[in-house]
Amino acid sequence: MAFLTSLILAAFVGYIGAWYFGAVEGNFALLLFLASVVTGIYWLAERFYFLPQRVKAAAAYESSLGARNARLAQQGITKVDTVDDKAHERLLMQPWWLDWTAGLFPVIVAVFLLRSFLFEPFKIPSGSMMPTLLTGDLILVNKYTYGLRLPVINTKITEGTPPARGDVMVFRYPPKPSMDYIKRVVGIPGDEVAYLNKKLTINGQPVSKTPLAPYFGDSSDDRDTYMKETPQFEEVLGGKKHKILNNDSRRAGLTEAEVIPFEDQGNCRYNVEGVVCKVPPGMYFMMGDNRDNSADSRYWGFVPDKNIVGRAFFVWMNFGNWKRIGGFE
Repeated sequence: MAFLTSLILAAFVGYIGAWYFGAVEGNFALLLFLASVVTGIYWLAERFYFLPQRVKAAAAYESSLGARNARLAQQGITKVDTVDDKAHERLLMQPWWLDWTAGLFPVIVAVFLLRSFLFEPFKIPSGSMMPTLLTGDLILVNKYTYGLRLPVINTKITEGTPPARGDVMVFRYPPKPSMDYIKRVVGIPGDEVAYLNKKLTINGQPVSKTPLAPYFGDSSDDRDTYMKETPQFEEVLGGKKHKILNNDSRRAGLTEAEVIPFEDQGNCRYNVEGVVCKVPPGMYFMMGDNRDNSADSRYWGFVPDKNIVGRAFFVWMNFGNWKRIGGFE
């Protein structure tokens, strides 16, 4: 068993190493699931086979020592050996290969269930959601608001509350579902979303956009673009107030050559002013708060319901700026 366990652990380490160095596309949910299954099998084997065998061996040791001492007593020998506590402990001790499997099962399965059905951590990798979220923010994603989903296959098992305009949502990037993206929900099924000349309109109604003091980047931001003054606005979307950035030097218009081909692309019209899209059933139109520096639904299309991961709601750490900790809209 020690040799077999070494091979299994080596396979896990090899997969993680290949993932780290970019040789394979990693899937953390799948990794946790497999780790839970493997350590669970060892845990069951330990509880119902290996531990009883060790207990039996310790009892046999005590019994044989007692029988030996009884025979010696009959011969008038009173100085006899007693149970060696260290030897007894060695007989009951888990071998290393059970420590590293069955011993880790409760922790691994707890992390797997917590991450799959309650909250998942996520790190903001870029400045596309500035100023709401900065590069390096470590956030929590609520996994049950939009309905519980089975891990790995992401199949919904409860309905939950549908995503609403203004929600900050994590989802699987449609062109490459192995990647997680984060954007704000702008259009829900049936909406007509227009972003023309940097003005957002939903179903013919302009979205409120109030000028604020200019935004100045800091060390947590996208250094290449936002270490300078940038126009900032307060937007009200779905009853939620949040801040957005608009860079006057960036154009709003798109050409079809800039768009990654996607299903339902016929629902969108592109021109020098921007884009107009009719959101299909079961789909969502997503945009970053950093409107001129965000690869979002304008470029790669709609997010299907099956790609939803959860609703982002809380910054639990930013090691470069502890003041970032807290909730956000």
